[in-house]
Amino acid sequence: MNRLKISLFLCVVLCTHIVQAQKRFTLGSPNGILQTTITIGDKLIYDIYCNGRQILAPSPISMTLDNGEVLGGEAKLTGTSRKKVDQMVSSPFYRASELRDYYNELILRFKNDWNVEFRAYNDGIAYRFINRTKKSFNVIDETVDYRFPFDMIASVPYVRQGKDGDIESQFFNSFENIYVTDKLSKLNKQRLMFLPLVVDVGEGTKLCITESNLENYPGLYLSAAEGKNNLKGIFAPYPKRTEVGGHNELQMLVKERESYIAKVNKPQSFPWRIAIVTTTDKDLAASNLSYLLAAPSRLTDISWIKPGKVVWDWWYDWNLDGVDFVTGVNNATYKAYIDFAAEKGIEYVLLDEGWSVYLQADLMKVVKEIDLKELVEYAASKNVGVILWAGYYAFERDMENVCRHYAEMGVKGFKVDFMNRDDQEMTAFNYRAAEMCAKYKLILDLHGTHKPAGLNRTYPNVLNFEGVYGLEQLKWNPASLDQVKYDVMLPFIRQISGPMDYTQGAMRNASKGNYYPCYSEPMSQGTRCRQLALYVVFESPFNMLCDNPSNYMREMESTDFIAGIPTVWDESIVLDGKMGEYIVTARRHGNMWYVGGITDWTARDIEVDCSFLGDDKTYKATLFKDGINARRVGRDYKRELFDIKKDSKLKIRLAPGGGFALQIKESSL
Repeated sequence: MNRLKISLFLCVVLCTHIVQAQKRFTLGSPNGILQTTITIGDKLIYDIYCNGRQILAPSPISMTLDNGEVLGGEAKLTGTSRKKVDQMVSSPFYRASELRDYYNELILRFKNDWNVEFRAYNDGIAYRFINRTKKSFNVIDETVDYRFPFDMIASVPYVRQGKDGDIESQFFNSFENIYVTDKLSKLNKQRLMFLPLVVDVGEGTKLCITESNLENYPGLYLSAAEGKNNLKGIFAPYPKRTEVGGHNELQMLVKERESYIAKVNKPQSFPWRIAIVTTTDKDLAASNLSYLLAAPSRLTDISWIKPGKVVWDWWYDWNLDGVDFVTGVNNATYKAYIDFAAEKGIEYVLLDEGWSVYLQADLMKVVKEIDLKELVEYAASKNVGVILWAGYYAFERDMENVCRHYAEMGVKGFKVDFMNRDDQEMTAFNYRAAEMCAKYKLILDLHGTHKPAGLNRTYPNVLNFEGVYGLEQLKWNPASLDQVKYDVMLPFIRQISGPMDYTQGAMRNASKGNYYPCYSEPMSQGTRCRQLALYVVFESPFNMLCDNPSNYMREMESTDFIAGIPTVWDESIVLDGKMGEYIVTARRHGNMWYVGGITDWTARDIEVDCSFLGDDKTYKATLFKDGINARRVGRDYKRELFDIKKDSKLKIRLAPGGGFALQIKESSL
């Protein structure tokens, strides 16, 4: 009997110790729909529930340091704090002039000067690690492990470059690919996936995984786990040795890596790990969490930053017709581009690769066919700004000298290309380039890079980013590429992270079955009205006109519409949409509204409810819609003028691969 009593006593003591060792905290969204439970024990884990249903199973998080410490392993909690935030934040050069920042917060403070911060928004759960110590250390690895309760369907972009199973070779990539949709169990275990990606967690609910505030830290990749419903995080280790190489000797190739992923030498907030959760697809496309979780702007004066559209030379291979000079990389061609931009009120002309001497990686050396100072002065006389393309290594090696020299000449900004990495060294470069350009009042377009991940909020002079499988792919890809399907995935996945340099605006438009790759006279897949609609559906504060002036001047109705569309917005509303099928978006700039809609290869009848107009005024509408033969001839369209009110319901027929674009203005304008 005594032995039984002793055993029972020990069991009670042990259970009490376990309960005390495992502390649980719950955090819910302001509307109560989302909830996470954070458990502190031998591991730090969290889960996510939506409307009482588990959509993310308990998932561990931790950081392993080079001193042997594991942040999140047997963590010693020293305190907690909670708060509720509901405020409006300014969001210049974005989809709205201001955004509501509304969340509940829980901060867990741990021994050895580190925190974990959780936030619950109405459309997502996010967490991040915060280091408060001033001591230097290296991060060996970070555990990011998304564990799902069953074998769900995911839509993911795989890294295109590198060999299956050779992770190192995949770290060097352009962050561009179409989406593959399949069960978690059937995803390719040998290839990395880059962010954002989306998991369908059932009952109409989607969970989008992404990150924000990606500064001075490697970007997150995910990999499918063998035999599990998990997506596991992987990071590129810090470069130990690099060599010049790659595209035209303009890239830095990693030849050897360190045993750690990041160096830390001061207190630092690490990137937010974001799970955006919405019960409708249109709400997913409208999420602002990537922007809201970014660090606030570090620029006190943004009055000099001028977003706008840009006439682009590269996509149409400098081809013009009906002129009396040989076209190419020369002053005569660029003056024609400048003249076109001036006539149509387009803010910029871009000189893409070719203006500086090849294989020199020296942006101070200009090819003999170009008199750059003359071009910049000519453009300025016509109120057009000049933007210069720059390869990564050429820009990095002489950054301040290049920025100073060309800013003094009158150049307005740079498009920097071919970074093709997101290890700590490269993410730090993006911020350093943004800061340097801001110092000399230059705007920046980051090409050949990862998703924005909040940089556009922290440095608003960074107006655009690639990291998108844009229209340039149709210069060379075969007809088996389904760009139309990709287009109706983008607003629900990649665009959630921020603006996209997709480079729309093609005037050669191929209906289904008529597309073929043509490098020097490229075309789009889908209809003309689809191209017009993309200027509304896709977000690009620095937005390209990819075709050439000759083609635009032959298509004056379409050109005038594109030239008049704003690139930043006071208000945006996703009216309707289903990922991979269609989307309809309304945006307001001042007292003008624009509505754009696109579909996949399925013809579709769309109804536009105009109640977003909000008052009883009569408005004048200009509608570009697919022509009756657009299913066979992609350039076929019809332009209609009519009056509408807020109670109007417009019925619009979209051809396969089609779209529509609608401008709405007050009758007095």
